[in-house]
Amino acid sequence: MSPTLLAIVAVIQPGLWLLWRLAENDLGADPVATLTHQTGQWGLRFLLLSLAATPLRKLSGWNWPVRIRRILGLAAFGYALLHFSIFLVFDHFFDWNEILKDILKRPYITIGFITWIMMIPLAITSSQYMMKQMGGSRWKVLHKLNYLIGITGVFHYFWSVKRDITLPTFYAILLALLLGLRLTGRRPLR
Repeated sequence: MSPTLLAIVAVIQPGLWLLWRLAENDLGADPVATLTHQTGQWGLRFLLLSLAATPLRKLSGWNWPVRIRRILGLAAFGYALLHFSIFLVFDHFFDWNEILKDILKRPYITIGFITWIMMIPLAITSSQYMMKQMGGSRWKVLHKLNYLIGITGVFHYFWSVKRDITLPTFYAILLALLLGLRLTGRRPLR
């Protein structure tokens, strides 16, 4: 099986698992909260995996991480879209005034919303066609926004967690490592 097909199967699995748990009424006492948290976490996981593709290629010499980077990035956007949609539909029932109040009142929702907004142009321009239309250098500049999205995504997660910050801390350390590898140079560490 090709790395691309494996990646597609892998990114679909968490969503299918959540659907199965929803159908089985196995999402706990607050299913909306479970869906919100799980879709947000999977969005952040796939974003961090997409950011890890280039350092992994440089460190290992493998090309397959870069070939699946777009799939991982689109999966991150897809799960972030689900995350935001659950907030819109189930938390606020499309009450736009309440949604706006929540976005302005709660910093973790504000940064989460900004993060999601920044992901939209990247999802729209993720195809080869759009890369050609924009020109490679402009496309690359735009897609460097992924690093800022990673930072704001981790902050969103940190601020949204009320008790145990173990997982957000792990993601913050992983992101710092990935950004550090980016800043240390273009050559693989050997």
